[in-house]
Amino acid sequence: MAALGRFSRMLLRSSLTQTRRQLAAAAGHAEDSAKTWKILSFVVALPGVAVCMLNTFLKEKEHSHDAPPEFVPYTHLRIRTKRFPWGDGNKTLFHNSHVNALPDGYEGHD
Repeated sequence: MAALGRFSRMLLRSSLTQTRRQLAAAAGHAEDSAKTWKILSFVVALPGVAVCMLNTFLKEKEHSHDAPPEFVPYTHLRIRTKRFPWGDGNKTLFHNSHVNALPDGYEGHD
């Protein structure tokens, strides 16, 4: 029985030693990998985000907010089978009169 105990301790020690060696080897690789990803973040990701922000800004700048789009009374949109329990019963809870149309058209744009 004692021989079995010594044998199991020997296997445990050898596996722990092997695990420590693997972790030590991986630690050097992890530092290199972290450095690579840090460089990629600053060289690729941040300029990419900046280009996307510039693109969005320029597209929004040329976009007109003066008039809402033409109202088309599609039969499958803005269906009201019962009144909403707030306000006049025809407007949604987060209704915006400049963007959201009622079933009969935009408010104040006749």
